[in-house]
Amino acid sequence: MESGKHLNVLISGASIAGLNTAYWLNKYGFNVTIVERAVHIRPGGQAVDVRGPALEVAKRMGILDAIRSNSTKLKGMSIVDALSGKETYRNTEGTITAGKFDSPDVEILRDDLCRVLFQAVGDQVTYIFNDTIVSLDQDEAGVNVTFANAAPQRFDLIIGADGLRSNVRRLVFGDDEEFIRYLGYYVAIFTTPNFLDLDHWEVFFQHEGAPIATCIVKEKDSEARNYLGFGSAEPIDYDHRDIASQKQLITERSPTVGWEIQKMKDLMQDSSNFYFDSINQIIMDRWSKGRIILVGDAGYSASLSTGQGTTVAMIGGYVLAGELAAHQYDLHIALNNYENELREYVEANQKLAYDPSTDLQLAFAESSEEEGDKATDNMPDFGQVTIPFTLKNY
Repeated sequence: MESGKHLNVLISGASIAGLNTAYWLNKYGFNVTIVERAVHIRPGGQAVDVRGPALEVAKRMGILDAIRSNSTKLKGMSIVDALSGKETYRNTEGTITAGKFDSPDVEILRDDLCRVLFQAVGDQVTYIFNDTIVSLDQDEAGVNVTFANAAPQRFDLIIGADGLRSNVRRLVFGDDEEFIRYLGYYVAIFTTPNFLDLDHWEVFFQHEGAPIATCIVKEKDSEARNYLGFGSAEPIDYDHRDIASQKQLITERSPTVGWEIQKMKDLMQDSSNFYFDSINQIIMDRWSKGRIILVGDAGYSASLSTGQGTTVAMIGGYVLAGELAAHQYDLHIALNNYENELREYVEANQKLAYDPSTDLQLAFAESSEEEGDKATDNMPDFGQVTIPFTLKNY
């Protein structure tokens, strides 16, 4: 589709959802500005998966080859008993996070995918780094935006692509507690040196039938991406901006079993790329209010536990931009179509969090009594539960 639109759009968040949406809006002729709290594209983050219909979105963007060339290219995985250090399982045909290696799906580190998207967007959009939105005041014709640092500006549309703890959602729709569905677990994701000397490999550490930590290394001379977690029946009250207290919390609450976990925790203290949060979903009756719209985790997080968040975000950005382009003169129709096109797909992905076939905790508990090849018969294959979605041609 080609258009002569010159609507000014502000996207909050240079995230996967934000950059993906920016690419399509720019393609359709919108004037796009992205505001990002970080000083540049955020480093670090977990391994994410581009699956099913998101592969087609990437192909239409012309970035599928770049995504594949920047993938983790893992060669296999191990499950290790954290206490004894004994390897109880090894697989060279796939991993828990990436699925089977003969699948067309792609596992890529979050920051690598953001860099691919950032390069695809290019210099056709305006970036405001090291800043955030302080207030949004909308009327029938536009939205007045106040920033923490930059001068105030007026935009035609605001898109919140700023993640699970969305600032835009909080400013416009209400407090986090109104929309967060807590799923009973907390996780820390952080980078460290490759202290296990892994090479294109993934290791799960288990203790008493439960996974307690994961380490993924893309290349032997690169950093490790680590996951530490713990369960909690009720949400914990903590400061979402206080990294030091979060590191203390994960250190105290997650099991310390074996030297590898202790070493991981020791190295975590000096990690500058650290993320900690509960595993949640975002459940909302409506993803827009007037001229302010949410996309990706900000509006409909499927949760880390489903393995589908990146795919859902890429589909969401594609559909939102396409509907805005197709109905530039009727925002009401565009946003209703955005909801109608995506709602069933989003809810199907969110239901995966309650599907026993994707429950990693349950799978480890059931497999802990098995040995050898049977030990991971029940392990999730997130690629096998990918929800289909037919992309419209906008």
